[in-house]
Amino acid sequence: MEFRALLIKYAEIGIKGKNRYLFEDKLVSQCARALKDLPVPFNVYKKTGRIYAVSPEPFDVEEAAEALQRVFGVAGICPLVQLPLMKPEELAGAAVDYMREMYPQASGSFKVFTTRADKSYPLESNEINCLLGEAILKAFPDLHVDVHQPQIRLHVEIRSEINLYSRVLPGPGGMPVGTNGKAMLLLSGGIDSPVAGWMVAKRGVTIEAVYFHAPPYTSERARQKVVDLAAEIARYAGPVRLHVVNFTAPQLHIYETCPHEELTIIMRRYMMRIAERLAAENGCLGLVTGESIGQVASQTVHSLAVTNEVCRLPVFRPLIAFDKQDIIDLSKKIGTYETSILPYEDCCTIFVAKHPVTKPNAGIIRRSEERLLPKMDELVEEAIRTAEVVVCG
Repeated sequence: MEFRALLIKYAEIGIKGKNRYLFEDKLVSQCARALKDLPVPFNVYKKTGRIYAVSPEPFDVEEAAEALQRVFGVAGICPLVQLPLMKPEELAGAAVDYMREMYPQASGSFKVFTTRADKSYPLESNEINCLLGEAILKAFPDLHVDVHQPQIRLHVEIRSEINLYSRVLPGPGGMPVGTNGKAMLLLSGGIDSPVAGWMVAKRGVTIEAVYFHAPPYTSERARQKVVDLAAEIARYAGPVRLHVVNFTAPQLHIYETCPHEELTIIMRRYMMRIAERLAAENGCLGLVTGESIGQVASQTVHSLAVTNEVCRLPVFRPLIAFDKQDIIDLSKKIGTYETSILPYEDCCTIFVAKHPVTKPNAGIIRRSEERLLPKMDELVEEAIRTAEVVVCG
């Protein structure tokens, strides 16, 4: 069956109050952006609590749905037949024609669901359900009505026009990106941090990212891997500005000065300090990490508490209670897993201690950091000053 329109459903936006239009407008613009590279043009607009994508010519429904399934805020995508207002008897005929096109060998169970937004229409919702159901039963003897768990659900909306649809393709849910501020993601080449960025973007947060590069100990392939991961996140979150920080000199100074069992936690604290500076300079209201309790030495509750000590901005850890397999499963779903497992080292793995402390004492860590001064302040300022920005997506 050929389609020229889609009904784009949202969920959580519907419970917003007087500012709901702001979320709707953002969703309209992001749906239009997602569809702009398709072979046919689309006009995306909102009308009486509904969002439509309409094309002057038929289009590939699966292709259009795939594009919209990367737009946060979309709950469902419905291939739609739009008809002018017509008499109930004509509508019954149109419903039968729709069923013949969509389900030519229809059998099993069905139900008609009518929404009558136009209260001037001569029949009420239940009367329309009965009229259309009777016409469909006559046309398809192998169908029967099941009001509880129908296999085919024919939706009829009576508005300024009539909408018919029976397929609801799932969207990603969430909130439109850009409706909940901006945050700085600490992005490594691993599995976890891209998933964390995706999850926070799903709640409407615009994502910037920072990557700590350590040449020559980490290769250009490792850097490119992180750029590719940022581009994967951008498929959902929109363009991501990736700040590439040369962290070699600070890491070497830590490695040469501090006890080796403290290397991981001290490096992590300085990464958070640098990320927070970049966040403040770029209008970000929080930091995002891919940490999960107990996954590695720097992610024990004790280590996280000591890391948090250096941060004034809130630190969002959406994976904090996830098992590793849960994270892997989600990374496969969003398309970052295959890139994340490429065997290119990052700066953390190069300088990792053989026996890192798992219950660091904040006072002891602070005293170790004092030995890094004043040189460390100069190295941090240089790393921030020379950070390169790569726009991904």
